[in-house]
Order: sequence, then C-alpha cells, then structure tokens
Amino acid sequence: MSDGKKTKKDISFEEAVERLEKIVRMLESGSVPLDDSLVLFEEGVELVKTCNSKLDAVQQKITLLTKDGETPFEAGE
Repeated sequence: MSDGKKTKKDISFEEAVERLEKIVRMLESGSVPLDDSLVLFEEGVELVKTCNSKLDAVQQKITLLTKDGETPFEAGE
C-alpha cells in the first residue's frame, strides 16, 4: 500500500504531509478494506513521527541561531 518511492528518512516534510493528507482522504472515504486501512493507518503514524522529528530539528536549529531569544532581524537594530 506504500508508494515505495522513498524511505521515511529521505522524504521531505512537504512530501510527508502530502502523503499523510492522501492517506486521511482514503481512510475517510470508507472505501478501503479493513486490512488495507490498518496498513495505511500504520504508515500515517510513521509519517506523523517523521514530520514531528523534522519540525523538532528545525526548532532546535532556530533556537541555536537565535541566542538569548534575539532574532537575526533584531540584532542589528
């Protein structure tokens, strides 16, 4: 049931969100058999974990770049 294009580590945040939205639409349609729904649900859970991980990494990077709560735009003012 997976697209098989990329591993979860290789997928971009935007691709993960797009796939997750597709999974949600498929599950909400009610036309997917139960076994396939479970596979899709599991894939969705993994995509959410991937998205959260990527967001956490970006947040950490922003925190490092903005010492003492200063944004780069405030530093030169």
